[in-house]
Amino acid sequence: MDTGEILKILGLAALAAVVFYLWRKGHFLRLNRYIQETREELRKCTWPGREELKGSTVVVIVSVALLSAFTIVVDVVLHLLVNLVTTV
Repeated sequence: MDTGEILKILGLAALAAVVFYLWRKGHFLRLNRYIQETREELRKCTWPGREELKGSTVVVIVSVALLSAFTIVVDVVLHLLVNLVTTV
């Protein structure tokens, strides 16, 4: 056996030990319960229709554009003020 095969066997043994430990401690059962509860909650959700989604997307795009413009204006004004103060 070469070193690569021994490392593969040791890796598989370590993985098996971790899986066995998690199974014995009940972590898999808790994960399964979490997934089931998440599915139940998602069934209760109401998802937006296509028109509502389009409207919300437009609102987000316009908001981002306005915030970007504001940030650019403030950056330019502060840059001019700093240049004015440092050149005096």
